[in-house]
Parts: sequence; structure tokens; C-alpha cells
Amino acid sequence: MSTRMQKLNQNYLAKLGIGEWFSSVDHKRVGIMFLVSGLLTFLLGGAFALLIRTELATPGTTIMDAHSYNIAFTLHGTIMIFLFIVPGIISSFGNIFMPIQIGAPDVAFPKLNRLSFQIWLAGLFVILLAMINWSYVFDPGSQKSFWAPPDTGWTVYTPYSIKSNQNVVLMVLGAFVLGFSSVLTGLNFVVTIHKMRAKGMTWFRMPLFTWTIYSASLIQIVATPVIGITLLLLVFERFLGVGFFDPTRGGDPILFQHFFWFYSHPVVYIMILPAMGVVSEIIPCFSRKPIFGYKAIACSSLGITLISFLVWGHHLFLSGQNWVVGAVFSFLTFLVAIPTAIKVFNWITTMYKGQISLKSPMLYALAFVFLFAIGGLTGIFLGAVALDVPLHDTYFVVAHFHYTIQGGTVIALMAAIHYWFPKMTGRMYNEKWGVALFIFVFIGFNLTFIPQFIMGLQGMPRRYFDYLDKWQIHHFLSTIGAYLLGFGYFGALMNFVYSAFKGEKAGDNPWEAKSLEWSNTNTPPPIYNFTSEPEVSDWPYNYGQETEGER
Repeated sequence: MSTRMQKLNQNYLAKLGIGEWFSSVDHKRVGIMFLVSGLLTFLLGGAFALLIRTELATPGTTIMDAHSYNIAFTLHGTIMIFLFIVPGIISSFGNIFMPIQIGAPDVAFPKLNRLSFQIWLAGLFVILLAMINWSYVFDPGSQKSFWAPPDTGWTVYTPYSIKSNQNVVLMVLGAFVLGFSSVLTGLNFVVTIHKMRAKGMTWFRMPLFTWTIYSASLIQIVATPVIGITLLLLVFERFLGVGFFDPTRGGDPILFQHFFWFYSHPVVYIMILPAMGVVSEIIPCFSRKPIFGYKAIACSSLGITLISFLVWGHHLFLSGQNWVVGAVFSFLTFLVAIPTAIKVFNWITTMYKGQISLKSPMLYALAFVFLFAIGGLTGIFLGAVALDVPLHDTYFVVAHFHYTIQGGTVIALMAAIHYWFPKMTGRMYNEKWGVALFIFVFIGFNLTFIPQFIMGLQGMPRRYFDYLDKWQIHHFLSTIGAYLLGFGYFGALMNFVYSAFKGEKAGDNPWEAKSLEWSNTNTPPPIYNFTSEPEVSDWPYNYGQETEGER
């Protein structure tokens, strides 16, 4: 056998040296490094979440004072959003499986791909530095100085983030560095999808997961530079005293909000679109039916991408903006629900009269549909100005946000790990533990956030360290739910770790799925994905007889 063929057939997990992993340009290894590192930050961010919920279990001081509480929820939000959820699915499973799904041997720019992970690690390092209380080194005896961890919240709203004595700059610079990783990943994926599809892989033969990766990558390229410049302006203002956002220097704090949300609302769809792609792969596979309305689902991803740039103003209904502008942003917020609803209704229709198998991936996919539907519906409530005014800055917003982001992206990430775990590792996870821990996750999630909806409707403000006694039962139940949820997530991750080394050997296609990563390559895939260049002549969801309209 030739040296080239030996390389083609070499398992990408064959060499496990740390140096070989970090120097590798194989997209699958880069994706796995993103996945493992991201899950570690998920555990760290989850630890801060449990600290917050423990403090709020009872009124008054429980385990920390008000200032420590502010630091804890700032670090929880920053870690979860910037380090884990934004790169969560797109940088991990997008890297591992998108090139295989289109029949490519690698991404367009392998070295740039490796660089994007290294930049992400640099951003992680800077944010970890921001978490350290450097006061003890540079300002002994002080509990609140420029060198203490930030307490601004993950949104770093001005003017407080400009005037705060906390170490906001390092956290902001860390997020700024992470933006470069996001842009490079998006650029790489767009070029890969345009230029490296296999013969016969037309646009409307691409798997729906690839469509969502493509749509989210466009958002990364266009939106991320806006937040990068905004954060840089914030640093300049703190160090150089230039008046961008500080009204005492001629700046405007509302300008910061416009810049921030012009990025931060589209970034929700960087998180959610790949999650929708995961669910679009799992539901037809475990229903044994072709996806219903393939072209409508594919085009709806592009529709969400476009509209996502036009709705940021619904975060500023209470900022004093003109009522006509508020009405326009309210209409656009309702409009974005249409392409989202197309996906949901088509998923449900796909399952209709299907041979549904309730394996762990399907359970998480169904949970995504249920939880994200609640998140989306409550988002429509908040998109109505008359409802947003009394609900703004209450726990209703906190619950809505978590049903959208955690009930959407994190639940879909769990579905993705269960679905693609055999292909990544060559081993099966323990299915009984997978189902049991899913029950903990589902019950714990709803027990955590349903009481928060109720508190929000009753006027409980978010970000408060203390609260009235009438809300104690709601907070206590929410804390119990958080611990159940944490147990479910941690147990699921331990199931993966154990199964990666001790699980039963998996076949090349244990789910009998139809897309190229399952039907045309080994488990795990070789270095260059395929032993011969694939030719695509069929639709990736051909589980049965489908009509031309469904194609």
C-alpha cells in the first residue's frame, strides 16, 4: 500500500500526543479540541451558576455578599456566552462534520482553522486572567480595585463599565480576541462550502446542518467586527479618556447599546442556527422518514440570517427611542418568527406517521423543539412594546433567555454529542444512562426556569442579590432545579468520557443515517475523510419515497 493510501486510512484518533493534537491541521482534531475545551468552560460557567442559585435559595446573605454576587453572575454570563455557547456547535461539530457532509477532504484553509482555535485559547487565557483578584498583588488590603474581577454583567453596559473600578479591560480584551477566532472560522466555512463540495453535491443536496453552518458563518463574518470595534472603543475610553459613551465627556451610552445589540442579537442565531441544523439531522433519522419541506427549511435559515440584522432595536424599547422606530422593530421581531416556525412545523410534520425511535439523540431533539418553542413564544411577548415595558429587566427575561439559549443551543449540543459520538470515537455510549440523565436534564431545566417566569410576571427584577420573602419558594424551587440540571449535565459528560475508552465498538453507521459522514466513510473517519473521492447522486434524507415537492 502506498504511503498516501496509508495516510488516507489512518484513524485521526490514532495519535494522542498533546503536541500532535495542537500542531494538527486536521479539521476533525481541531473540532474535537474546540468541543473538549468548550465543555470544560461549560463546567466552569455552570459552577458559577450553581453559586448564584445557592445564594438566591434564601433571602439575605447565604454564601456570598452583594459584590461577590455581582462578580459571580458577570463571570457566569461571560464564560457561557463568549467562551462556550457562541463557538459551541459551529466551531466543534461544524469543524468535525461539515466538510465530510459536503464530501470535502478538509476545510479550505487548514492552518487558518488551527489558528482560530489557538486564538480562542488566547481569549480564554485573557478572560481567566480577568477572573483572578489581582488586588492582593497590586493593591493589598483592597477588596474593590481596578485589579478585582469585573462586576458589570456580561453586557458591560456603559457608563458603569467605564467608571467601574473593577478589571473590566481584561475581560473586554478577552472577548475582543475571541472575535478574531469567530471571524476566521466563519470565513473558512463559507469558502469551504462554496469551493470544496464533492461532485454532485449541489446546493439543494447539502444536508440541512451544513445549510445552518453556512448561514451562521455569514453572521459571524458580518456582525463580529461590530462588537470588536465597540469593545475596542470601550478600552480606549477607559485608558485615553476619549468620549464615545460617557455623557460627561460628550459621549452617548445609548450608542453603546446600539452597537452591542447590533451584534448580540444576530449572535443569538450564530448559537441557534447550528442547533436547528442538528435537530434537522436527527429527526428524519430517528423517524425513518425524509425531512418534510427540505427547500423551505434550507431557505428559512437564510431568511433568519437576513432578518436577524434588523431586529436589534427591540432591546431598546425603554431607551426613549421614537415610538415609530419601536413599532418597526416590534414588527421585525414578529417577522423573524416566520422562518423559525417553518422549521418547527416541518420537523413536526416529518415525525407524523414516522417510525419514531426514542433514543437519546431523539429525546434531546424533541426537548429542543419543546423548550425552544417556549423560548420563541415568550420572545414574541417581549417583542410587543406594551408587554415589554412591564416585563423588561425582570426574571421573565431571564427565563426567556435561558429557554432560548440553554433550551436551544445547549440541549441541541447534547443531542449532537449523542448523535455523532459513535462516529467521533468509534464507540457507543451507555444508552440507559443517556436516557436516565436526559430525564434529570429535562426536569431540572423546567424546574429551574418556570418559577422564574412566574416571578417575572409578579415583578421580581433580575440581577438582584436580595428579594422579598414572597418569592422565596420560587427561588428555592429554582435552586433545586439547578442542582438537578447540573447533575444531569455532569453525569452525561461522565458517560461520554467513560464510553470513549470503555464503550462498545460502534459500526460505521449505527443509526442507519443517510448523509455522507455516516454512509460513505469509516468510523472514526480517516485523516482525509474518504478513501476515495465521493460522488453524490442522491438526496441526503432519502429514508423512503419522497415527492419532488419535498425535495
